[in-house]
Amino acid sequence: YTGAGSPPVIAIRISRGASGPVPGIGDRVLAKTFPTDDPSGPAYTGRVMKIFEKRSDAVLGVFRVLKDGTFRIEPVERRQPELIVDKEFQNGAKNGDLVEVKPARASRYGLPRAKVLAVLGSLSSEKAVSMIAIHAHDIPHVFPADVIAEAEAVKPATLDHREDWRDLPLVTIDPADAKDHDDAVFATPDSDEKNPGGVVVTVAIADVAAYVRYGTPLDREALKRGNSVYFPDRVVPMLPERISNDLCSLREGEDRPAIAVRMTFSSEGRKLRHSFHRVMMKSAAKLAYPQAQAAIDGVPDDKTRPILDSVLKPLWDAYAVLKRGRDARQPLELDLPERKILLKPDGTVDRVIVPERLDAHKLIEEFMIQANVAAAETLEGKKEPLVYRIHDAPSLAKQESLRDFLQTLSLSLARGAQMRPSQFNGILERVRGADNEALVNEVVLRSQSQAEYSPKNIGHFGLNLRRYAHFTSPIRRYSDLI
Repeated sequence: YTGAGSPPVIAIRISRGASGPVPGIGDRVLAKTFPTDDPSGPAYTGRVMKIFEKRSDAVLGVFRVLKDGTFRIEPVERRQPELIVDKEFQNGAKNGDLVEVKPARASRYGLPRAKVLAVLGSLSSEKAVSMIAIHAHDIPHVFPADVIAEAEAVKPATLDHREDWRDLPLVTIDPADAKDHDDAVFATPDSDEKNPGGVVVTVAIADVAAYVRYGTPLDREALKRGNSVYFPDRVVPMLPERISNDLCSLREGEDRPAIAVRMTFSSEGRKLRHSFHRVMMKSAAKLAYPQAQAAIDGVPDDKTRPILDSVLKPLWDAYAVLKRGRDARQPLELDLPERKILLKPDGTVDRVIVPERLDAHKLIEEFMIQANVAAAETLEGKKEPLVYRIHDAPSLAKQESLRDFLQTLSLSLARGAQMRPSQFNGILERVRGADNEALVNEVVLRSQSQAEYSPKNIGHFGLNLRRYAHFTSPIRRYSDLI
C-alpha cells in the first residue's frame, strides 16, 4: 500500500459453495478488490485468487547419519531441500530421529545448513506422527510469550455482578481423561402445576470471556487457532493451560464463573421458556461417563452414591423427557461408533477400541443441543449479530449418488422437493443389524453436506432445527467464545 494514511480494510467474503481457494487466519493472499457502497462496513471487499505458500522458521525432518559420518535432514515436506547439520548443532539427535530444525541462511553453493532445535523421538512413535501432522497443517502449537504472560497475570473472577449459585449441585460428566471441563448440568421436576410432568434443566458453561477479552493477545491467539486440536498423545489447546485447565475449567469443589441457562420443558419435551444467568458456581462432583452410567444402572461408587437420588436420577428423568422431544423432531440418527487410539508408555500404538455409547453420552449431548438452541434464540431476540452453526440438505448430485449406491442393495430413497432427515433414518433402520449396516451408515454420512459457521441462518438439517449456534464449548472452540 502506497497511499496516504493507514491501509484500507478489505473484507474477504467467501460465498457458500464457492470452488476457489479458501484462506485461513494469517494467510497471505492475492485478491481482486471491489469498492462497496455499504457505509457501515469496510470500503472494499476482496475475492481471493491465490493463497501464497506459508514460510516457517522451523522445519520438521528425519535426522540421518551418512556413511562418511556427516549429518543430513530429510524434511517431512518433500518440496523442501535436504539440509546439512554440523556436529556442533546436532543437539543429541541420533540416526532416524524426528527432529525440529531451524534452517540457516542458504549459501550460494551446496545444500543449506540447519541447527537441531529439538529431538521429537523415534519416527515410529505416535508423538512423532502427531508432530508431523502439526507441521504439515501449520497448526500453531507454541504460545507466544505475550500470550503466556497475559494468562499468568490473570486473576480469578469474583462474585461481583454475578448470581451466587455455589449451593446448586451442578455436576460435570466428561471422558475419564478430560482436563478442561466446559459444562456442568443439573435438573429437577418443574414445580409449576400448569406444567405437569415437566422438567427444569440447568446447563452452566465456563465463562471464558471473563478472562479472554476482545482484542487482547489471548483473544488474538485464540482466534488464530480457532479450536483445540486433539491427537492420541496430546492436545494442542486453543488457550494456555492456565486458562483452559485451571481458571475456566469447572473443577470439583472450586468457585468458577459461568454463564448458565435454565430451560423449562413440557412433559412432551417441548421447550417452553429459558433464561440466561451470569453466575458463580461450584461443581458438586466430577464424574466420568461410565461412572455416572454405572450409578444409574445400580452400581454406584463412593462418589456417586451420595448424589444418586438428589442429582443423577433427576438428570436421567429429565433426559427421558427431552428424548421425547428429540424423537418427535426426528434428527438424523447415524450410528457411527467412535474409535479411540490407546498408546503404550513409549508412545507407540497399543490398540484401537470402540468405547460403548452410553445414555450418559446422549444425555449430555441433548442438554448441550438445547442450550445451543437457547443461545441462538436469545441473540436473535435481542437483534444481536451471531454466528450460526448451519447444515444444508444434501445436494442433488449427492442424493443421486446415494440412490445409485442404495439400488445395489435393493434399497430406495424417495425423490422429493425437500429432503427430511427422517427419510435417511428409514433407510438406516432397514439395515439395522445387517452385515452392511456400518457401510450404509458411512455412505449416508458422506452424502450429507458439511456443517459450516455462517452469519446467515439456513437452519441445521442434521439436527432438524430452525436455528442453532455453538455456545457450550468456549474453552476449545472460538465460535463458542464469541
